[in-house]
Amino acid sequence: MENRIYLDHAATSPIHPEVIQEMLGCITNSYGNPSSIHSAGRSARKTLDSAREKLAELIHADEKEIVFTSGGTEGDNTAVIGTALKKADQGKHIITTQIEHPAVLKSCAYLETKGFEVTYLAVDDHGVIRLDEFKKALREDTILVSVMYGNNEVGSIQPIAEIGSLLEQHSATFHTDAVQAFGLIQIDVKQLGVDLLTTSSHKINGPRGVGLLYVKDGTELEFPFHGGEQERKRRPGTENLAGICGFKKAAEIMTLERLEKIDDYNEYKKCMIQKFEDAGLNFEINGALKTTLPHIFSIRFHGVSVEQLLMNLDMEGIFVSSGSACTAGTVDPSHVLTALFGENAPAVKETVRISFGLGNTFDEIEEVAEKMITIVKRLAK
Repeated sequence: MENRIYLDHAATSPIHPEVIQEMLGCITNSYGNPSSIHSAGRSARKTLDSAREKLAELIHADEKEIVFTSGGTEGDNTAVIGTALKKADQGKHIITTQIEHPAVLKSCAYLETKGFEVTYLAVDDHGVIRLDEFKKALREDTILVSVMYGNNEVGSIQPIAEIGSLLEQHSATFHTDAVQAFGLIQIDVKQLGVDLLTTSSHKINGPRGVGLLYVKDGTELEFPFHGGEQERKRRPGTENLAGICGFKKAAEIMTLERLEKIDDYNEYKKCMIQKFEDAGLNFEINGALKTTLPHIFSIRFHGVSVEQLLMNLDMEGIFVSSGSACTAGTVDPSHVLTALFGENAPAVKETVRISFGLGNTFDEIEEVAEKMITIVKRLAK
């Protein structure tokens, strides 16, 4: 299909050409097993150590605190279930939010079947938790708090540093899913006060199947896999070295281009809003623009079925989403939008998620806005 415009980067992002070259070099030159003691193995180990050091540096962690994973879902599962199992003798209460990624929510649901109690914090109209409700929910037997840094559907940014401060004198382990935030928001794990943090490569123009879990030194955690002694005996299995090299390169590029990207994405949002207003469309923005992730733009068109809108945009070669890719293909409404608007609210079925990224241009955004105006006006009739 010609003239395709991809605006679903929050689901997954195209791999940066420089990342592909980095991975190709790694596959070609670092073919040894990093656990082997011969020179090919030592060379691969050096490549692995270099990537770990760089990624640790980007979040202000120590390289010993980085555990490479297969991505966000593994990281979230390990953090949530691993903490609960390790600390079960200290308490069985967990606090999370209603708008977490399914990797956290389903881990919590699993733990409920094992006798753990979970408090799911509600969010305000902008998709942000209320700190006073968090304080009320916090108990002596709370062993884990898991709150997403930036939401994958509406982009709302949670007060992670404030939660970290509130937990300074509490024994609860603090985890944040930073999969969508990593790369566009500067992260300092020490300033945030988190014990565990999840990221994923494929959201930042790196390869799929690789991510990291930051584990603060001294954090009590039971790791789920058993086998070899890789990752300091925490995550067995020969490391995905080419993927890790690609992840490192993608993170370096995102860091260098971060401010430029933020400016571009904010301009894209302004452009679309202006065009929709000028066209007289009946629409609303989900989340406050100043406190949402720059690349995620969640918008509701009153009286327009999102399924019809997506289908019409797809026929025009424009790829957007109705929400999380991990729940796509189901007839169930988005749990995030339900948390924001209520069970049967029209907004749940009238919201589209546009997410910007590598390759998008201002001209493309103008073209998409014009085509959306035509389609929305037709469907609204």
